[in-house]
Amino acid sequence: MYVCSCFGVTEQQVKEHADAGACTPRQIASACKAGTDCGGCVRRIQAMLGRGACDRRELLEQKLTPGVESGAASDADPGRAPIAPGRGAGIAPGGVPGIRLPDAA
Repeated sequence: MYVCSCFGVTEQQVKEHADAGACTPRQIASACKAGTDCGGCVRRIQAMLGRGACDRRELLEQKLTPGVESGAASDADPGRAPIAPGRGAGIAPGGVPGIRLPDAA
């Protein structure tokens, strides 16, 4: 049965991509374009993927679990400067994304 009529993607194709490691509708879209035109099939793809075991999803959950190192700056990590309120990581005081000025000594 077709999941995405815009690109003629079947349930079997979605299952094959999921078996190959696609865990999200976005990853399915990257593999076969399903969900990239009208978007009417995205919920069905989500339902097919479910909340089952996915290596990438498990890794993400481990990173988001409190007490597990998540890569965020902390006092225990002297190599990283704390992020000032209102600024994201990698944004210089001038507000230019991607440019980070060295810390003043």
